[in-house]
Amino acid sequence: MKESSKGILVKVIYAVVAVAMIALDQITKSWIYVNLRGHENIIWIKDVFELQYVENTGAAFSSFSGKQTFLLILTSIILLLAIVEFIRIPDGKRYGWLRFAFTMLISGAVGNMIDRVKQGFVVDFFYFVPINFPRFNVADVFITCSAILLGVLLLFVYKDEETAFLFNFKKK
Repeated sequence: MKESSKGILVKVIYAVVAVAMIALDQITKSWIYVNLRGHENIIWIKDVFELQYVENTGAAFSSFSGKQTFLLILTSIILLLAIVEFIRIPDGKRYGWLRFAFTMLISGAVGNMIDRVKQGFVVDFFYFVPINFPRFNVADVFITCSAILLGVLLLFVYKDEETAFLFNFKKK
């Protein structure tokens, strides 16, 4: 089935958004690396929120710490699946939020993957003091927001038949 030029334009626009998200992630990490590595934390809200430089060799909550090869393989698989599913989303405004959720997921995964390949660790820096929450970064925010948005969309917005194409690789 031939894709419409409007459908291609929409995908290009989301690709530009993804590049902007990845750039935002990399710019913030670079700024943190230059300005906080080996320096005192930057306190935004005393006893609540600060910027704190951390080198995370693992994934979320430092799980799989030091397992860079495993994390690169896992991220590559997730990225490949997310890109394939993004491409398979039908044209139309109805699926705009689904496209955006996949765009955030892809952007976040690429942002953290760049760090792992380039440095062997991911730069984390957002820190909520009162709950001693693990440090995280802009890419992590994109990944978390995409997971929440995907959950809301799949549970409450779309009917099962509207998303039957997701992860369905059977020939028609």
